[in-house]
Amino acid sequence: MCTELDELAAVPTEVLAAWVTDRGLCLWESTFGDPPEWSGEDEPDRELATRMCAGCPVRAECLELELRVGGAETVGVWGALNEDDRRALHSVWTRRRRAELEAMPDGEAP
Repeated sequence: MCTELDELAAVPTEVLAAWVTDRGLCLWESTFGDPPEWSGEDEPDRELATRMCAGCPVRAECLELELRVGGAETVGVWGALNEDDRRALHSVWTRRRRAELEAMPDGEAP
């Protein structure tokens, strides 16, 4: 998963947000269909969201966006990961991003 996210490191946050908004299955469903009623607290809600995310064409982009914007604190399912899984990934993701920045020559940071 981290390798897939590494490929998105140079994509501007605004571009990621546009991709997720335009192509995300959960956003499409809630915009054009009957939105599922998710409270985020019930296990069936999380299972439903995880299943929907599994087939989403912007799952990695959604997860990358959430790690950037929400960090380790946001609840719910993003990029097919629940908050516990995302928090565990966040620390790895943060270390990888720092290592990428440190490896860049001065003046080349995104």
